[in-house]
Order: sequence, then C-alpha cells, then structure tokens
Amino acid sequence: MLNNFDLIAFVGTANLERAAAFYRDILGLRLVRDDPFGLVFDAHGTMLRISKVKELTPAPYTVLGWKVADIRAAIDDLSKRGVSFALYDGMPQDERGIWTSADGHQVAWFKDPDGNTLSLTQFGA
Repeated sequence: MLNNFDLIAFVGTANLERAAAFYRDILGLRLVRDDPFGLVFDAHGTMLRISKVKELTPAPYTVLGWKVADIRAAIDDLSKRGVSFALYDGMPQDERGIWTSADGHQVAWFKDPDGNTLSLTQFGA
C-alpha cells in the first residue's frame, strides 16, 4: 500500500543551527524549511526532516545513506569539506575507510555533528 507514496526520512539533532550548517553547507542539501521544531531538506527528491530533540543518543548503526556513482570522488569532496570517515576495528577497510563487500559493493561511514552514522555506497556491477 505505501509503495504509492513518497518516503520522508527523519534524523534527530540536539542543535538545529549546527545541523543546518552540516546538512546544508557540508553535505550540500537544499534547506526547504527551518522552524523551531526542526529543519526540512530536499535530499534529491526525498524529504529529510532533521527533528529537534532535547537529548540525542545516536543509534549504533547507519541512519542515513547515499548511493553514489564514485565513492572515492565523494569521499574526496566531503573530506575537503571537513568530513572524517570512520575506521572500525576488525572491519577490513582501506585507508579511506572504504569497506568492500563480497559482491563488490563499497561502503564508507561518517558522522554528523550529533554522532548519527551516515554512509556512502557505491554498488558493484
């Protein structure tokens, strides 16, 4: 039933100003609305709502991810903007933080200012 409707993605923040700067200025998303309850961004046609919360305990897993055509170029661009990519103990990643799955998909993780885990994925052929 819901396959006929657009998805809205949500992520929390304890600091709207800091989140606005990150998602707008660092990630390059278009800010659509800013109100006391949160921010709304256009994430390539998907509504991304950054909700203001009193306290935030980041989830221990990825909450948002982007499919990219060239993960290395995306990492280079975000790194120039001050984004650091995560290296996880026990996970075979290259020096840029890219993990490659058995079927050739490549994934790299980074965090927003609230500690929410975000990712980039380049799918294999």
